[in-house]
Amino acid sequence: METKNLSVGYLSKGNNNILFENLDLSLRAGELVCFMGPNGIGKSTLMRTLAGLQKPLRGTISKVDEKSVALVLTERVAVTNMTVKELVTFGRYPYLDWRVTLSEEDEQIVIESIQRVHISHLVDKKIIELSDGQMQMAMIARALAQDTPVLLLDEPTAHLDLNNRVEIMNLLRSLARKTNKAILIATHELDLALQTADQIWLATPGKKIETGVPEDLVLSGKFDEVFQFKGFDLKTGKVAHEVHRNIAVKLMGEGYHYLWTKNALERCGYEIVSESPHTISILKEKNSWEFEEKSFPSLSTLLNALSKK
Repeated sequence: METKNLSVGYLSKGNNNILFENLDLSLRAGELVCFMGPNGIGKSTLMRTLAGLQKPLRGTISKVDEKSVALVLTERVAVTNMTVKELVTFGRYPYLDWRVTLSEEDEQIVIESIQRVHISHLVDKKIIELSDGQMQMAMIARALAQDTPVLLLDEPTAHLDLNNRVEIMNLLRSLARKTNKAILIATHELDLALQTADQIWLATPGKKIETGVPEDLVLSGKFDEVFQFKGFDLKTGKVAHEVHRNIAVKLMGEGYHYLWTKNALERCGYEIVSESPHTISILKEKNSWEFEEKSFPSLSTLLNALSKK
């Protein structure tokens, strides 16, 4: 999908209220793109425009019809008495004639779509019986059953717990690779987007969209300009902590033990330095910490000893 000189928004009292203008964007096959920006900036409006549900104010969009674009919204399905398989089957409706009869090929596509999102065990469950995470999986399966080259999802992880958010983002990343679809997600999941997206679309207050790989947008400071983080350093991925202890420590170790020990020390107000008479050694093989010739079985006991210095 490509846009040329695209401007989107809506009419208000006879005038165009432009949310984004002069956009030249592209969604490429096999890539997962995360669309991010502050609340109220117009992400959902652009998604609806790309899906063909809303006319652009200016410009053009390639590949906008019911057989090239599938859309997944966050709204719950009103008819809750249907089964998961019946819901997924609706993805085949654009291809059916007036008899509304599924062919063997249609049936196979429905089954494959259900299998791709790992919900075969839910096929006979009623929609009303599903958790929020299961419901999102079913909606993604319905979109896959539509068998389009472009898949658009508006906040697919909204209201989900961390485990379900991670599962859905990883699933969509895998689907982009395995099905060669162009997948666009409007999301607020900054941490997950930075780790899973091939490209980021970053909505700016200037009615433009910055595009690029996640790492480039982090290093260039574009995320900081848009979100104006308060006490969060995106380049390190950490909340800024105030040093308020009267000793600095040298930390010896490696791997995730080192990272989490460093996190605990900084969170508790200790400064980590390269040289200090106060040295903490991580004994990874013993799953313990050594400080002043004493061994500590947990970070809790270590922090307690440090606090008495």
